[in-house]
Amino acid sequence: MASFRQTLLKLLYPLIMRLSKSGQRGKVLENKQRAAAPASFYDLAGTLNSGQPLPFRDLKGKQVLLVNTASNCGYTNQYAELQQLQEQYGDQLVVLGFPANDFREQEQADDHAISQFCQVNFGVSFPLMKKSVVVKQPQQNTVYQWLSDARRNGWNEQAPDWNFAKYLVGPDGRLTHYFGPAVSPLSPEVTSQLGPR
Repeated sequence: MASFRQTLLKLLYPLIMRLSKSGQRGKVLENKQRAAAPASFYDLAGTLNSGQPLPFRDLKGKQVLLVNTASNCGYTNQYAELQQLQEQYGDQLVVLGFPANDFREQEQADDHAISQFCQVNFGVSFPLMKKSVVVKQPQQNTVYQWLSDARRNGWNEQAPDWNFAKYLVGPDGRLTHYFGPAVSPLSPEVTSQLGPR
């Protein structure tokens, strides 16, 4: 059962998206030079919220959309859009959710609560990682160190500036795009990069 807060956030979601789209949170960055990554994406690994490791070498040949998520954010409804994207492009795309509590205490207390919340409210079946830090600081998740350091990924320095920032990695392990939190996962900016369904 959705809480009052969740119901309200769902109702306000279209307005939040419209109002924030033209600002910093609607930013799209692209690897126009097609810069290769000095450090391989496939040498990285994540830890699923179940505690199981996920070596990124297992993702070779697929596009990967990495998203820092939170359960009590104005953008939380993007869980439904991310799930839809995973279902539409599942044979060529892997969506990875990275729950984080870096912006105004908007994430659940533990990984089990996060998983339950996502399944009950949004039917999420794509992989969720263990809760971690995604912003630039000493405890930053190693995956996000790679995503936000040009010396590792080849071009991008943009770390998440809010929940639901999205990074797209191509099937060759090259970081191709950064999409701000106000860019819907189902927007043409994102789907045009994913090829035919």
